[in-house]
Amino acid sequence: MLTCTWAPTTFKGTSVVRGSPTGMEIPHGEDLIEKVTGYVDTVEQLGISHLLIAQRWWGSGEEIEASSLDCLAMTAYIAARCKNLQLITAIHPGFFQPTAIAKWGTTMDRLTDGRWAINLTSGWNLTEFDMYGIDALEHDERYRRSAEFIEIVKGAWAHPTFSYSGTYYQVDELQLEPRPTRPLTVYQGGQSDAALRLAADHSDWMFLNGGPPEKISGIIDRARAAFEITGRTPHFALYAAPLCRSSDEQAWEEIDARLARVDSKLVQKRRSRVSGAEGMWENDADPLSALDTNEGYATRLIGSPQSVVDQIEEFRSLGVEMLHLDFRDHLFQQEVLPIVHTL
Repeated sequence: MLTCTWAPTTFKGTSVVRGSPTGMEIPHGEDLIEKVTGYVDTVEQLGISHLLIAQRWWGSGEEIEASSLDCLAMTAYIAARCKNLQLITAIHPGFFQPTAIAKWGTTMDRLTDGRWAINLTSGWNLTEFDMYGIDALEHDERYRRSAEFIEIVKGAWAHPTFSYSGTYYQVDELQLEPRPTRPLTVYQGGQSDAALRLAADHSDWMFLNGGPPEKISGIIDRARAAFEITGRTPHFALYAAPLCRSSDEQAWEEIDARLARVDSKLVQKRRSRVSGAEGMWENDADPLSALDTNEGYATRLIGSPQSVVDQIEEFRSLGVEMLHLDFRDHLFQQEVLPIVHTL
């Protein structure tokens, strides 16, 4: 079982639980370098295989997690500080030109000796698009733009000279020098029909928001059906926010206490902010989905170390090959993570 966590690009996030810490302001200069370097060193020491460098162009820190440090600058810096981590950079078509990312990615490929991959993120925070002067397009059109984007990046990596004529992008005899050292690995999120079509055509891995086994099983089945049409094989990474305690009862008592302090008005504001997405934070039937922004607690890695391991085993049987984790739970780090690395 592979493991992934977030890069330290956001220091202040949203919390829908009254009284919970809201995080810290983003440091600068030597303080920032010290925190990022220390975090990356810790992640490598824990044996984590992958690091996702996300991009939040804008966030209020309340209904949406706060704005993040730039993904390109942070990827380059982290690449200089780590030795083994596989780095995955979130790239938003519309905010970047595919030819420029093809060139930048080639440089990252060589700097990391092939440890760089792209997370193709079509975008759902419509306010971000407006703020930065980017055409948000309609939901399915954003995925069609993403398809053209990744076709250009992969085409430029695969061919010494590459041309392309699409609806959103035009390329005339692009030549990347130096050449990349290996094929590009593509990650992608989303669970709408448009997202699954894009993944089946172009992506290698799908990042799944958290959820119980019955929900995740349904999404995996839909994805596999889409991939079967294109003759490709999907791989799945599942997000989870573990809460590990000495007993199941203790863990669920803590979860129940958090649920009792959920600010329902803030939850509704947050859901209204993600109207540009399909399937995000929409499950009113599962209160755990509201406890964090990627529904990590809904995955239910909650309980004693053995109970958490059993839940992970069930997800593995469904086809989950990577856990994308929030690593703030110390007992999980100590008791469960070593077992995960042996699965």
